[in-house]
Amino acid sequence: MFKAVDLTFQYDPATPIVLDHINLEVEEGSFTALLGHNGSGKSTLARQFSAFLLPSGGKVYVAGLDTSVEDNLPLIRRTSGMVFQNPDNQIVAAVVEDDVAFGPENLGIPTEEMRVRVDEALKAVGMYEFRNHAPNLLSGGQKQRVAIAGIIAMMPKAIVFDEPTAMLDPKGREEVIRTIRTLNKEYHITVVLITHHMNETVDADRVVVMNKGAIALDGTPSEVFTHVEELRAIGLEVPTTVALAYELNKHGFHLDLHNISIEDCASAIVKELKA
Repeated sequence: MFKAVDLTFQYDPATPIVLDHINLEVEEGSFTALLGHNGSGKSTLARQFSAFLLPSGGKVYVAGLDTSVEDNLPLIRRTSGMVFQNPDNQIVAAVVEDDVAFGPENLGIPTEEMRVRVDEALKAVGMYEFRNHAPNLLSGGQKQRVAIAGIIAMMPKAIVFDEPTAMLDPKGREEVIRTIRTLNKEYHITVVLITHHMNETVDADRVVVMNKGAIALDGTPSEVFTHVEELRAIGLEVPTTVALAYELNKHGFHLDLHNISIEDCASAIVKELKA
């Protein structure tokens, strides 16, 4: 779905390089979490995947389309949608269903088909019953799900989420992450998720860690999160389960740090206590 080949990027020739010779492929239908501290380059890379930014050097391909070819941009932006931190910045209408219809309408989708798309998108994010509500009366998590529905209605093959839970409370974060998982597993939409909340990444197929414009770590969540000290050295934490196991091992336990789910971690601790 996404391919970066020797990708470099800087916002201005007089400023430092933000992305430094990135080579990365993201498989269609996968769920990839993109992590890194502020200034690591993760959001800049994500914007390359929706052609909001174009390479300074190298190439980026979206579903095989070269983002540097101007004629490809309309199709690329229909193929890869993007959801940002603040849902208020993506909501443009006074009624939920009108907001979700905004994207398809601008694509010239016929009214009858647009009606079907809007209804299906709202059902996919669990917001159909709110279709006639005013967005400003919704919670943060509900607003973000409406913003996601607006992208879904354009029927992209991939969605890039740039810290979509950063401004939400725990309940809102849970709602949005559940929606993202559903889109990936049931609707087979390729997902790239940028987040500061490590627990949101444990169900991802892959975790890519950025540092100083380069890829520092790349693997499954259970592989990447065993590098506790390396992650902490670049300003990142690990999921709560891994952090707990890591601390317990300092006090004589012998827990496998690959057990990142709550169930696996709990089982391992119980087994250790009974040994």
